[in-house]
Amino acid sequence: MSGIAAKLQQNRARAQGIGSNSQAVKYLGQDFESLRQECLECGQLFQDETFEAIGSSLGFNELGPNSHKVRGITWTRPTDLSSSPQFIAGGATRTDICQGALGDCWLLAAIASLTLNEEVLARVVPPGQNFEEDYAGIFHFQFWQFGEWVDVVIDDRLPTRDGELLFVHSAEGSEFWSALLEKAYAKMNGCYEALSGGSTTEGFEDFTGGIAEVHELQSPSPHLFKIIQKALRRGSLLGCSIDISSSADSEAVTSQKLVKGHAYSVTGADQVEYRGDVQRLIRIRNPWGQVEWTGPWSDGSMQWQQISDDDRERLSNRSEDGEFWMAFSDFLRHYSRLEICNLTPDALSDGDVKKWALSKFDGSWRRGSTAGGCRNFPNTFWTNPQFVIKLDEEDDDPDDDEAGCSFVVGLIQKNRRRLRKVGEDMHTVGFAIYEVPDEFSGQRNVHLNHSFFLRHASKARSETFVNLREVCSRFCLPPGEYLILPSTFEPHKNGDFCVRVFSEKQAEFQELDDPVESNVEEIEVSEDDIDDRFRNLFGQLAGEDCEISAFELRRILNKVVTNRSDIQTDGFSLETARNMVNLLDKDGSGKLGLLEFKILWTKIETFLNIYREKDVDQSGTMSSTEMRMAVEEAGFSLDNALHQILVARYSEPDLTIDFDNFVGCLVRLESMFKTFKTLDKDESGEVELDLMEWLNVSLL
Repeated sequence: MSGIAAKLQQNRARAQGIGSNSQAVKYLGQDFESLRQECLECGQLFQDETFEAIGSSLGFNELGPNSHKVRGITWTRPTDLSSSPQFIAGGATRTDICQGALGDCWLLAAIASLTLNEEVLARVVPPGQNFEEDYAGIFHFQFWQFGEWVDVVIDDRLPTRDGELLFVHSAEGSEFWSALLEKAYAKMNGCYEALSGGSTTEGFEDFTGGIAEVHELQSPSPHLFKIIQKALRRGSLLGCSIDISSSADSEAVTSQKLVKGHAYSVTGADQVEYRGDVQRLIRIRNPWGQVEWTGPWSDGSMQWQQISDDDRERLSNRSEDGEFWMAFSDFLRHYSRLEICNLTPDALSDGDVKKWALSKFDGSWRRGSTAGGCRNFPNTFWTNPQFVIKLDEEDDDPDDDEAGCSFVVGLIQKNRRRLRKVGEDMHTVGFAIYEVPDEFSGQRNVHLNHSFFLRHASKARSETFVNLREVCSRFCLPPGEYLILPSTFEPHKNGDFCVRVFSEKQAEFQELDDPVESNVEEIEVSEDDIDDRFRNLFGQLAGEDCEISAFELRRILNKVVTNRSDIQTDGFSLETARNMVNLLDKDGSGKLGLLEFKILWTKIETFLNIYREKDVDQSGTMSSTEMRMAVEEAGFSLDNALHQILVARYSEPDLTIDFDNFVGCLVRLESMFKTFKTLDKDESGEVELDLMEWLNVSLL
């Protein structure tokens, strides 16, 4: 219940703007300003007790306590490493970011991209931090995490060996913003070693809140040039690189002055008339500020003399600033990969920039209820969370006249880096997209079932299932409603996720789920309905007081079910028996009379029929998926969250549900719906309870 309460509290905070970049969530509850003020008042430098200067903050395996790689490491403040330490000197530049003894070059490439956009950098690295005025050994940074911005506080004790920084450092050795940013990012992910290995797009997203897509240039989209132009108009960050075949290739310079294994940025895309044809050009920047392409369309090349004066004036650039043009065909031939980070509307202050429309939902996969796996597992696939997107408007400027609605879908699995310490890593994840048929159009209170996915093929899907933090794909589909199903590759994998859609036009996006309601029909029984045989049986079972207590009911039910070979049970618990009595005890005696017992007996016979019918493999037990369908057959419509609770509460470790737990579940559900209906006197769908009323209800 505390987890549910925390979720409600989080939703209220988001509604008030908490989690935006301007009102970032305080990571671990630490407030930078108040902590710095405390340190200044007591004259002591900050020491962060939540990320201490100890071995566990370094790592768990190769950087673990027993590794030779951590010998001789001391934690040192910049004021002890340099006579004049600077936070940022002369603006943030690429030379501030040199890799150390950690395999996080993916992160450094993303940090380097920050230096190209001051507006984006200021969102991650709050300005005004330094080692002079109000210095107290404390710094803070802001990162985007699965839909909200968090403010991470650190002290400035950094891992060193022999007086040198062990990890990220500046070329001059006296600038420390990048090393401190890396420490804050390590804290958020559990330790430094958790940062080893990753994708630049992951860093792109955590520094911008955007959605990053990767284009492999060996097999590019036929619309890639138009995609690049649109991305630039929307203020997106674009990076490209050339793969290396070995470590010796890293930052090797080709004969035409391109650097392998090096992160470039794309800054322009245009076209000119050249020799009677349209020539597509792309502008690229080397963050080094020098070493430029020397092939066709490079600075001063002959091609510039064969275009119009207007085009040449508009595009030419002769300075050795690291920025150059090249033919788009040469770009595809020489470069290996293009990464586009599409920014959220709030990241762009320029009113002239076209902005994406953003939709986002959080969800979870839970073993036995909502972790259905991919389409290869048809019996469980339909149980995955389902989201519907309604695309009404076609693009204003379609890609090469391909009319339709463009959108990008990103599926992120949450917090997996933190789990590396306990031996877990990324799941293999992906998603499928289905067209919503006419009979379900406009419906939102429906979770499409097993038969729907057997009859319909997907309209689109993620390119592959991958064990990266995010899988992201771009689509262009005709206007209509589409169903997005995110999943792990295999079923029964627990995890939390965030699914986001960036669309060119506003699009309605929401989760599909069944309504929560009870359609259980009341069983009416009169004295005339009870035959002599049942009346005599009741007399024998009830004894002298002519009523059946919870203890007697338990004994009766267990005697009956042990004689059956078609169901498995380890016997009814006293709690279940008491719930049955509470459900039907109308006079408050705590016992069941003849009519009440007859109603209960009729219910149990109905439950037994449902149980046997839904036990498709006749194993004597139900799987969690069969249980979901059986609960619906019994008259209850529940959403994903409630199905998760039922599986957690009533299933065995192997996710099977035996008969006594099945009956206990249905009785409990009926009792809860009845209680709420009694309290909801005006049928508003809401009730208000004071503490005593709440305790009385919850103890039933």
